[in-house]
Amino acid sequence: MSAATGGEASADPQHIAIVTDAWHPQTNGVVRTLEATSTILRHWGHEVTVISPDNYRSLPCPTYPEIRLALTWPGAVGRRLARLRPDAVHIATEGPLGLAARNFCTRHGVPFTTAYHTQFPDYVARRTGLSPDVFWPYIRWFHRPARRVMVATETIRSELRAHGVERLHHWSRGVDLDCFSADAPPPPEYAAMEVPILLYVGRVAVEKNIEAFLGCEYPGTKVVVGDGPALAELRARFPAAHFLGRRSGRELAGCYAGADVFVFPSRTDTFGLVMIEALACGTPVAAFPVPGPLDIVTDRVGALSARLHRAIDAARYCDRDECARYGASFSWEAATAQFLSGLAALDPEVEEALAALPA
Repeated sequence: MSAATGGEASADPQHIAIVTDAWHPQTNGVVRTLEATSTILRHWGHEVTVISPDNYRSLPCPTYPEIRLALTWPGAVGRRLARLRPDAVHIATEGPLGLAARNFCTRHGVPFTTAYHTQFPDYVARRTGLSPDVFWPYIRWFHRPARRVMVATETIRSELRAHGVERLHHWSRGVDLDCFSADAPPPPEYAAMEVPILLYVGRVAVEKNIEAFLGCEYPGTKVVVGDGPALAELRARFPAAHFLGRRSGRELAGCYAGADVFVFPSRTDTFGLVMIEALACGTPVAAFPVPGPLDIVTDRVGALSARLHRAIDAARYCDRDECARYGASFSWEAATAQFLSGLAALDPEVEEALAALPA
C-alpha cells in the first residue's frame, strides 16, 4: 500500500478508514461533510470505509437522544482496523469510537489524522454548566498524537494553537451546487408569511443559541427548519415562530432561497456549513462576530454584530446575486483534495504489524 497524495483521481488509489461518532440518521454539518467527502473520494477511485455507530450497539446520548453513542467491546474498533489494513486512518470525532480508534493507533504506532469539527469544550459546557476550560485538557490530549489536525477556518486554527494544539491542516467545506441555487422554489408555507422572512436552519439544540434569534425584536416572520431536543421548548416559548421541521435537498434549498435573511445565531460552530448553502441560494447571512461567521461572512454577503437585530438589518441590503456567486465559490472537490493531501500514510513496518494482529 502506498502513501496518500493530494489531487483528484490518484494514480494509486487509497483505502481510507474514517472513524466517526457522528453519522446517519443524524443530520448535521459533520455528517454532511463526511458524506460529501466520502462520495467524492469514491468517485476519484479511492476506497472509503466508514466506522460509525451503526456498526455497533448504541445508546442515546444523555440530553440529546438523536445522537447515538456506540457500545463496543475493548479492542473491537482496533481489530476492525487491523482487518481492513487501510492506507490511512482518519478519526473525525472525539467520542467513544474516536477514542477507541485513537487508543488502538497510539498503542500500535499507526499514524492517523483527526479533525476539529465542533467547539467541543463550549458544546459540552452548554450542556453541563461547567466552564469550557474544564474540557480543553481532553482536547489537547486527544489530538496530540495525530500527525495532522484538520480545521476549517483560520480563526479556529488560531484558537486551537492558543490552547496548545499543533500540526494543524486546512480542510475547508463545500456546497452541492446541483442542489443549492437561487432558483430553488420556496416552500408553500412562505406565501402566507409577513416579510421579511428570517430563517434559521440546523439542529434545534441548546448549543445553537436559537433563542437569541427567536427572541430578537425585528419585524417580519421567523422560520426554523430542523429538528432536535430543544424543539418542544422553543415552540412553547416562541409561538409566533414557524417551525417547518426537517427539510433536505431542493426543499431545503427552497427554504434558503425564499428567505430574506439567513440568521446564524450559533457561537459554538467551527464553520457553519448552512451559511454557505444559504449564500449559494442568494440569501445574505446575519450572525454574531464569532469563529465561523468571522471567516466566511464579508460585508458584501452579510453582516456581523453583537446585536443580532443590527446584523439582520444590514444584511437585508446585500446584493443577492453577489451572495450566490460567493456561495458558489465553495467547492467540495477542492475541500476533498485538501482532506486527501492531509492524510498520514502507513509505513510498511506498521502495515506488517497490523497484519500480524489477531482479527
